[in-house]
Amino acid sequence: MLTWYLVRMRNQTRNQYPELVDEHPNLLELSDINRSEQDHDLQIQDQPREEWVVSIKDKMEQALRDGSTTSWDKLCIYRVPTYLQENDKKSYSPQTVSLGPYHHRNKLLQPMELHKWRAVNMVVTRTKKRIETYVDAMKELEEMARACYQGPIALDINEFTEMLLLDGCFVLELFRGTDEGFQKIGYARNDPVFAMRGLMHSIQRDMVMLENQLPLFVLDRLLELQLGTTSQTGLVARLAVRFFDPLMPTTEALTKQKQSTFKPWLQESLNSLGYKDALHCLDVFRQSLLEFSPKENPRSPQDTVAVNLVDKRKQELVHCVTELREAGVKFKARTTDRFWDIRYHNGCLEIPKLLIHDGTKSLFSNLIAFEQCHIDSSNDITSYIIFMDNLINSSEDVSYLYYCGIIEHWLGSDAEVADLFNRLCKEVFFDPKDSYLSQLSDEVNHYYSRKWNTLKATLKHRYFNNPWAYFSFFAAVILLILTLVQSFYAVFAYYKPPP
Repeated sequence: MLTWYLVRMRNQTRNQYPELVDEHPNLLELSDINRSEQDHDLQIQDQPREEWVVSIKDKMEQALRDGSTTSWDKLCIYRVPTYLQENDKKSYSPQTVSLGPYHHRNKLLQPMELHKWRAVNMVVTRTKKRIETYVDAMKELEEMARACYQGPIALDINEFTEMLLLDGCFVLELFRGTDEGFQKIGYARNDPVFAMRGLMHSIQRDMVMLENQLPLFVLDRLLELQLGTTSQTGLVARLAVRFFDPLMPTTEALTKQKQSTFKPWLQESLNSLGYKDALHCLDVFRQSLLEFSPKENPRSPQDTVAVNLVDKRKQELVHCVTELREAGVKFKARTTDRFWDIRYHNGCLEIPKLLIHDGTKSLFSNLIAFEQCHIDSSNDITSYIIFMDNLINSSEDVSYLYYCGIIEHWLGSDAEVADLFNRLCKEVFFDPKDSYLSQLSDEVNHYYSRKWNTLKATLKHRYFNNPWAYFSFFAAVILLILTLVQSFYAVFAYYKPPP
């Protein structure tokens, strides 16, 4: 517009004042300069737009290249979604040792790197094999292992291979030391890390965090090299189950039946051991918790859509303990080491005993995160946690479950236990219909909805809560009956005709 205006003014000036133009030719030159400057500015504006479009095309092509080289079917080690760790990052972040690439360069975890190198030295010395043997084996697995992790990993091939070797040897030394004895495999009795002392509990908790995992096939390959044999699939998983046993959320240790399966591990027949499809240590631990689970079916893509779109207002499976008690539901501790195996029969909920300690929150948080992220996982742990969250609304609910022998905890108060369950499920997406406890919950809710049960429970709770109340009630009933009989005879005598 400005250029057009200047050109018009120039023409008007030339037509109206030709003598002025003749005397001052610079006026026309000035307008030409202004017009050229405007044209140049337009060219400058067009050029960045072209570069911007080119950058968009480059990003689209890069996404296609990344997508074509990514093997989604191998993905199993995820970064915890932001919505889950928004209020509790500590439960998902290792405090002592890093495993895998996500926390590899964390400065707070660097002191443990020295002990990892000690483990590598011990393995090489004990097996009398060159370090190149282990390095080459890990380099062969580098691409497949990298595909197990979510998102790009900022480590080159050599750095990633070194990390697999370093972390893998460290994990296997912990497993073997726990099974055989650390002194027997070469460590000193007072070793600061490779010994059964307080630090081990912190290491165990870090090793079941979702972001702190190594692919199990990496550990299998390293163990095969150490033993000089092949077909060791399943052995690492069994060693992991024993190593993580102290984290089990039950008061029972390994049962005698389970302990009998841990024969000397060098002589064990591995083909019959199970856990062959385990992905990493967290998955192994989860499978051991759900051993003999009533349902272990992966979700289909259709189920995934339903879970993501589920209404958060409809995630209630059952009412809380206080409300169920008022409806006449009884609670009883069930003797089993399968903490998820809840039963219901004739108005009585039988719930296995659950032990809650300082590591329970982190353990359950990471199990839930894995079930939320992994498409081929069932949601059994999530179902159990949400069921317990529904039961527990207050410290009074926790106190009653403790009284029944269903909950034992080492936390500061019952209120802390209630807060733990309420926070665990705060941002979890869950469909009650896709739960192994769905049918049981329907039966409990049907019992709860019957008005006679509620009335009967209310009378018992308010008026018959001690033996004297029962004595007074029956005495009143007997007195009422005697009064009615006496009244009947009096009326009968009054209307009896004279002889």
